[in-house]
Amino acid sequence: MNTIFIVLPILTLLMFDLGLTLRVGDFGLVLKQPRAVIIALVGQIVLLPLLAFAVAVVFKLPPEFFVGMVLIGCCPGGSSSNVFSMLAKGDVALSVMLTALSSIITLFTVPLIMAWTTQWSMFNGQSVISLPVGNLLVQNLLLMFLPIVIGIAVRRCWPVAASKIERVLSKLAFPLLILLATIFFIQHRSTISDNIALLGLCVTLLLICATGGAALLSRLFKLGYRQRRTIVIEVGMQNAAQAIAIASSPFIFNNDTIAIPAIIYALMMNVVLLFYVGKIVVGKK
Repeated sequence: MNTIFIVLPILTLLMFDLGLTLRVGDFGLVLKQPRAVIIALVGQIVLLPLLAFAVAVVFKLPPEFFVGMVLIGCCPGGSSSNVFSMLAKGDVALSVMLTALSSIITLFTVPLIMAWTTQWSMFNGQSVISLPVGNLLVQNLLLMFLPIVIGIAVRRCWPVAASKIERVLSKLAFPLLILLATIFFIQHRSTISDNIALLGLCVTLLLICATGGAALLSRLFKLGYRQRRTIVIEVGMQNAAQAIAIASSPFIFNNDTIAIPAIIYALMMNVVLLFYVGKIVVGKK
């Protein structure tokens, strides 16, 4: 089974679901909470890719894993972050807005970062991984930006129907991601089992540093506790489906091995952030 025929519909559905939660007026939140939005985006778009790159360099990952680690680091926030923010009593409106903004901004930052990263993945003077930047930009526009716009339009024109559809899709997001991860694990169990110790350590370290850095930035700029919780979750929760789509796409990398760090990240981010949310819930009791 070719995972690309699974991941592309899942990514499109997730982005459409995100669009259903948005209204054009929601983008005014940027003006109402500019400090929180800027800090979160710095953590998401600047800090996380830098940390991913640093981890990949320190652990001297092979080229394919190197590219895959940076790829998951520079992808936008995952839609599940909105649910996690709600469970953590965070700012859900801010979470939705940050997911939308990061999804739009990374349409352009991911190609730039990955083009630079592939140059670092050179082995014996020969680049073993090439990136068709134009194809990546087109795929991102078709699979991410367009579904978001369609979702916004559907909510604007048919708000009642949009709410019903969104309720269904929001419940499917996590199971679909787990299904994708399971299929991927089965297909590549040998490669994953051979590298799970190294990649698991790298991914966990990246998650801890990213969420810790987000918490530190939020405290330094004296944000409220609801905003702090949301930013920690938003920075840690990545759109693994997009990373897998980019890695597996026959139009871009066409290399499932590059997607392995994203698969491991998808599992670990839920473990780490569920622990974070659980700690908050227990602490309130």
